[in-house]
Amino acid sequence: MPSHVFAERPASQPPERGDVDALINRTRRLRGDVDAVRRDAVVDEDGPHGRWQRALCDLAVHQLDDLGAHLGQLREGLPVAGEDAYADALAGHTADSAQRTGSLLNRVGSAEWNLLTDEVSWSDELYRILGRSRRSGPMTLDELPSVVFAEDQALLTSLVTGCLVDGRPIDGEFRMVRSDGRVRTVHMTGEPVLDADGSTASMWAVFRDVSELRRSERTVRESRESLHRRQRAEHTERRLAVELQEAVLQPWRGSPRSPGDTPGGLDVAAHSFPSASGTVIGGDWYDAFPLPSGASLLGVGDLTGHGVSTTSAMAMLLGALRGLGLAGIAPGALMGHLNQLLETSAQPALGSAVCCRFDPASRTLTWAQAGHPAPLLFRGGTGRALTPPDGVLLGAASGASYEQADIRLLPGDLLVLHTDGLTRADAVGDCDPGRLLALAPRLARAHDAQECVRVIVESLGVKGREGGACVMAVKVGL
Repeated sequence: MPSHVFAERPASQPPERGDVDALINRTRRLRGDVDAVRRDAVVDEDGPHGRWQRALCDLAVHQLDDLGAHLGQLREGLPVAGEDAYADALAGHTADSAQRTGSLLNRVGSAEWNLLTDEVSWSDELYRILGRSRRSGPMTLDELPSVVFAEDQALLTSLVTGCLVDGRPIDGEFRMVRSDGRVRTVHMTGEPVLDADGSTASMWAVFRDVSELRRSERTVRESRESLHRRQRAEHTERRLAVELQEAVLQPWRGSPRSPGDTPGGLDVAAHSFPSASGTVIGGDWYDAFPLPSGASLLGVGDLTGHGVSTTSAMAMLLGALRGLGLAGIAPGALMGHLNQLLETSAQPALGSAVCCRFDPASRTLTWAQAGHPAPLLFRGGTGRALTPPDGVLLGAASGASYEQADIRLLPGDLLVLHTDGLTRADAVGDCDPGRLLALAPRLARAHDAQECVRVIVESLGVKGREGGACVMAVKVGL
């Protein structure tokens, strides 16, 4: 049996005023800090993460406003005039607080039902919370369920009955319909007041309008769920993009290597660099395969964008590259076909690429490029970029033509093909092959293409790189 509140109990003594004042000041400072966070921390207000941050800040402000109002009531204590005066002072204080903060969260009203005299008293704030005219008078306990949602009426009846019959405190929340049709969520707490014989003489209750608080909590919950859904979707998309990229650029870990079996053949090794964060899966690709004529086709490129759509387009492009190469299409004409493919695909994209065909019999390299960094030729301990033939980005211009160039390679020459992400200083900077060319002495000492790739990886790495990149080393056999 809970301890009851007796009618003749002495007035409560207020806490030390200085202690409460200190708490109020700390609460005000904390609210100011939260306001500053709300202004400065929420950058992407339109995204799910930004909405979640904003909702949390709003909820924190509401909670601090509520705490400030309750501390103010605690500081006032219980006036000697008695409970009625206390109820009026409480309603006036909370109404002023609500007006200052502009929030309905701090609106608190009170009521008392005298079971002996059938008198009912409501505070002014309770009339305002429920939108009831004071001329209509307060509602009896029998009438109160009529303004409560049907789904909540059973709970209200159970709590009131338990308070009046068994002396249990009331603590529940209901949706109540105002006279103007608006719905408010109200938290009700109360206790029975017993007479000297231990019988219930009256029941008092405090009604707190928590509509804004519940709305803020709901916004936080919904924005958090939205953020989690987006994170799960992004995780799934990234996993699919990685799996597709691994299937296309085999093997993903390590470097593909296909040394030539005939004199004048090629020793090829390649490596794909992930982004520095490891979360961005871009459209960098490489490929090398033998042709029926005995020549070899080499290619490196990059598609704009990232994610599943980009890796899907990359797989389509690589399939077309192999098909056209095996059909004997020369690099310049091959680029024209790839341009048309990207331009007419269901999801148009832009891409850069370099395509080379090497004839081991004549050691002639025929190549074309589409807005891509030129291959680097290392010979005799020095390096230089090849002079590029004309060619625009793939997918940028309808019916574009691509020139091609020929160069005769010598035994021991090293050709390095790469995407621009490997030599770009930042996300918007120009490509600078200087760092690669500076490796010429070290590359000259490398025994094979695999060791050349290892030197490049150790020297350039992934630090500070926002996107991915790839590099291919091609060493001409003796």
